[in-house]
Amino acid sequence: MLDIEKLLEELTLEEKAGLCSGGDQWHTKAVPRLGIPALKLSDGPHGMRTFDDTGKVIKAVCFPTGSALAASFDVNLAETIGAALGETAKSTGVHTVLGPAVNMKRSPLCGRNFEYLSEDPVVAGEMGAAMVRGIQSKGVGACPKHFAANNQETRRMSSNSNVDEVALREIYLTAFENIVKKSKPHTMMCAYNRVNGTYCCENEHLLTDILRNDWNYDGIVMTDWAAMNDRPKAVAAGLELEMPSSFGENDRRIVNAVRSGRLSMEALNEAVRRLLTWIDREMEGAKDAALGYDMDAQVKLAQYAAAECGVLLKNNGILPLTKGKKIAFIGGFAKRPRFEGGGSSHVMVENCPSALDCAAMISEITYAKGFSTAEDMSDSTLHAEAVCAAAKAEAAVIFAGLPASFESEGHDRTTLAIPECQNRLIEAVCEVQPNTVVVFHAGSPVIMPWRDKVAAILFMYLGGQGVGKASVDLLFGEKNPSGKLAETFPLRLEDTPAFLDFPGMENEVRYSEGIFIGYRWYEKRKIPVQYPFGHGLSYTSFRYSNLQIDQEYMQDVDRCQVRVDVTNTGSQFGKEVVQLYVGPVREKTYARTVKELKAFAKVALEPGETKTVAFDLNKRAFAHFNLRLNGWYVEKGTYRISLGSSSADIRLDTEVHVVSTDTLPVRYSEYMTVGDLWDSGLDVAEAMEVMKTQKLDLSAVGLEADKMERAVHMEEVKRGMPLHATVSMSQRNMEEVYNALRRIEGLEGKESIPHWN
Repeated sequence: MLDIEKLLEELTLEEKAGLCSGGDQWHTKAVPRLGIPALKLSDGPHGMRTFDDTGKVIKAVCFPTGSALAASFDVNLAETIGAALGETAKSTGVHTVLGPAVNMKRSPLCGRNFEYLSEDPVVAGEMGAAMVRGIQSKGVGACPKHFAANNQETRRMSSNSNVDEVALREIYLTAFENIVKKSKPHTMMCAYNRVNGTYCCENEHLLTDILRNDWNYDGIVMTDWAAMNDRPKAVAAGLELEMPSSFGENDRRIVNAVRSGRLSMEALNEAVRRLLTWIDREMEGAKDAALGYDMDAQVKLAQYAAAECGVLLKNNGILPLTKGKKIAFIGGFAKRPRFEGGGSSHVMVENCPSALDCAAMISEITYAKGFSTAEDMSDSTLHAEAVCAAAKAEAAVIFAGLPASFESEGHDRTTLAIPECQNRLIEAVCEVQPNTVVVFHAGSPVIMPWRDKVAAILFMYLGGQGVGKASVDLLFGEKNPSGKLAETFPLRLEDTPAFLDFPGMENEVRYSEGIFIGYRWYEKRKIPVQYPFGHGLSYTSFRYSNLQIDQEYMQDVDRCQVRVDVTNTGSQFGKEVVQLYVGPVREKTYARTVKELKAFAKVALEPGETKTVAFDLNKRAFAHFNLRLNGWYVEKGTYRISLGSSSADIRLDTEVHVVSTDTLPVRYSEYMTVGDLWDSGLDVAEAMEVMKTQKLDLSAVGLEADKMERAVHMEEVKRGMPLHATVSMSQRNMEEVYNALRRIEGLEGKESIPHWN
């Protein structure tokens, strides 16, 4: 083990600065004279993308991408895949895996949504934390990314995410918070963009105030590749490692900043201390290095995972298909599936069997290409051949999807439409074949104008190299679909929450929708969708019953357990994702969402079997982030707890009455209104005394208790009247009062915490 404090004494200023940047594209810097080794990093959210000593890409197994994996809603599966990634990393000499990617899907147009998990922070946080636990169980570090508010690819290296603190805390940071608290990742990757005017790499509010002080994070923060702005400022803000190498330039800037006094030696030492702790931790984990791993076992895991991730969006009874019937496989994706995204998550695989390959042993299956998978270009000959094949068959399965050029790291989509040549072919096939099934490959939502005409839709996302076998297994009933959408499929691009503000104007992006992204937006505004969040069908059916809550009246919501029985009422084995939502029965102080997902569980059931699913809810499940408190606040009142199969398919609900001892500070200032006084719970005399303790004595300008009494008992329309304005009700000069209040030294921003219920 490294003697970190001794090394801090022995390292020169230049060596300390050098440790703060990469040695090359994928390695940190070593300090050989002091025995400090270099670490190897690698992309790998859903498969290792690393290189051997000659620079040749090492082949690995490609698992379902983030959008697909989230659709499994299977925390155990996420952890198992994480362990497989850690196993591969260790056997290839990688010390830290760059993943998972957990940014929120603010808009379905984000080009990197295939890599991200969900539009919901609870799903992203639980699945991301599981992946981190799996990776780190093998003695390898994980690096959740991209911290924070990295929700588009357009101008991602310069854009400024203007997002209010409530939305930041409740939506865009929650997944990272859950991962930090539940799985303690060794590293965290900061995003390229700015947040509220400051680059993430030098954003002290994000890196120190929130990440370290609020969440007690003890790992390091590294940049995304080339996501550095002002290097000394980033060190001071709490960023330890710049990747990749800056070829010494930013090392010199750190040295010069220390010598000039712009950067303190204490800040640099703290950064180096954290770096050495990380290096020591990863080298300790590497001591038990694996000599290899079972690739065949990982391929089987990838096939299993792909089947768990497939989402049956629609089924008019045609699925599962019957083997031996005449079935036409149509579409280039049947022969060459699109199974992964582009950019940094590309994985070099040994092979990827297609659905056509995996169905080779099933008789009476024919194939017609129908269209090109690489572009939106009609081919009348291919089109006619496909329609003819469909007409001669008893059922047609069209393997459609987005070409790789439509969604990738580096650029955003501009439409939710799929290639028109595919739309035309699906429409034409439906005219001659009523038993038409669409299997769709894509990393994010699309508009399906033919969805009412086809008999079934199986959305496979980008399911990794096992997607071909998984598709066939699901189509023919060898596997029962159990995936659920971890994002909403809208009817129109114009309906989406960020439509007016995506991707922003030049470098400025307004998050004007606030906390209302995904299903929160569509439910609040009562906007219909193609398929709601959490939706996914099965070949069996499930009944929810016996909803119980251990207390209906809760004091300070320390803990609340909710239980529900789930029964498989169908004829075959299946899995159900039980979703628990919480929402206020009535809004009070703030505009809140209708309901929010707070917990979920995937339960496996044999036909006729019943299992009890239990959820433990803590105080946070009922809280929102309050600016006055600058923290989480539970507002007393009645909350509805809903259990369902999707956000739109609620099976059971109940109410719980919450009494919270949380208090909000009363801010006494010239802007305090009559309504604020009423809501504070104080009577007028008490309020006058409290104001005096805050150096706000309104009697000094003629507002006595009896006059305030008359003012505050006026009609409801006066709730918004500032206290200083009530003086006009007793013929006092309002300007005199205003000026007097302004003269009270230290008034603004002062708070009195104990007097608000």
